[in-house]
Amino acid sequence: MPTIYMIRHGEAAAGWDADMDPGLSEKGRAQSEAVAREIEQRVGRKLPILSSPLRRCRETAMPLSSLWDCEPVIETRVAEVPSAVEDLEARGVWLRRLMAGTWAEANLPENNGNGALDLIAWRNAVGDALTGLREDTVIFSHFIAINVAAGLATGDDRLVTFRPDNCSVTVFETSGKTIRLVEQGREADTKVN
Repeated sequence: MPTIYMIRHGEAAAGWDADMDPGLSEKGRAQSEAVAREIEQRVGRKLPILSSPLRRCRETAMPLSSLWDCEPVIETRVAEVPSAVEDLEARGVWLRRLMAGTWAEANLPENNGNGALDLIAWRNAVGDALTGLREDTVIFSHFIAINVAAGLATGDDRLVTFRPDNCSVTVFETSGKTIRLVEQGREADTKVN
């Protein structure tokens, strides 16, 4: 069974309601250095590295990819949840509402831009990306994508099953058909209103 080390990106320089694709803050860069050392100690060998295409994940992956002298493979299926709203302020309101609900509610018109998004298809794509892995892999991803994996592993339909902290490591195993939660990552002091 392949083991998946799914890492939330380091602290971003801006929030999701202020910038669609921020890089890392100074603290986020320090966190990415620390998680690279943590993975090296835990794993002790070079593994494939996948990253969301968004800048904060690519920057978080850099210290580990430098340590292992490899390039992360960009995997769009582990990117941030797609947004039904372009205006950043309105996006914050939309995302907070979405995060308070369940996947059964995700494709309601108010959550999916009146049919413009298929959030269930996105969720399924995250699951497919993980179950399709054939070897132990490190993935740099996002809060909701990690929650997708945790929810699929535990049968929990909520969008937010836990609050992974920046650069926390959540560990899964996959049989190729299912995902099993091995270790939940460190939680953030984040609130969903």
